[in-house]
Amino acid sequence: MRKALPYLLSLPALLMCIGILIPFFTAVYYSMLRYRLNLPAMKGFIWFDNYINFFTDPKFWNTLKISLIYAGLTVVLELILGLVIALLLQKRSRVNNFVSILLLLPLMTAPALAALMWKLMTNPNFGILSYLVSLIGFPDMKWGSDPSTALFTVVLVDMWVYTPFMMILLLAGLRSLPTAPFEAAALDGVPRSFVFFRITLPMLMPYLLTATLFRLLDSIQQFDIIYAMTQGGPGDKLLVFQVQAYLDFFQATNVGRSAALMIILWAITYFLSNIFIKQWLKLRERAHGAA
Repeated sequence: MRKALPYLLSLPALLMCIGILIPFFTAVYYSMLRYRLNLPAMKGFIWFDNYINFFTDPKFWNTLKISLIYAGLTVVLELILGLVIALLLQKRSRVNNFVSILLLLPLMTAPALAALMWKLMTNPNFGILSYLVSLIGFPDMKWGSDPSTALFTVVLVDMWVYTPFMMILLLAGLRSLPTAPFEAAALDGVPRSFVFFRITLPMLMPYLLTATLFRLLDSIQQFDIIYAMTQGGPGDKLLVFQVQAYLDFFQATNVGRSAALMIILWAITYFLSNIFIKQWLKLRERAHGAA
């Protein structure tokens, strides 16, 4: 029984791995087919043609550009805002603890539900946010229905939902840092800017990388906020990977193209996660070497 225990303990992980690999290889299989749900008789292998066709398809390059822009904007803005809030709440007190819990409320809201709430608040006819911005000189703000402000609108919703995630991770990191370097800097009268850039940020870097990696992988796969707000519009303004794949499957019924798009998205996320994990390992080795 004792010899079998390690295998029994690893069984849930094995089942989870199988549960992940089955849909993955199914998607790989479908990505190599010419397969439309409305034309099942034309189903057949075309191998890598779906992938090759993307290189000459302007819609794919538009999807790639929008996905990267959206991911970059949301991650950078949420990282900066989350770090600022974490620094303000770093000192342990009842008020700061209560505020940090209060700020987590948006994170507890389903992203699709949050997007629908914001869609109502930004409605040009009766939305409270549309009314408030009209008071400061923007009476015709169209929010998600205008190509010039659609990206701004969904990024704003994403920030409202996910900035608390960044904040809580970075706050945990700040409160776990050793106090000795900061006490020594305070005794020597070191400027706060020097302490922040030369002590706090380097020591916080593993937490920054972890928070950035989690949000980047989630942001580049965003679907619910964008689809609930604009369905990928106006036009093709917000056709990120997940939305484009959804439309290809359920509207164009092009199963092969949709699956190939998802495999490309997996490859991008795998590449990005490898970069961040390698950087995190380098930081850990450097920290162990310094210790």
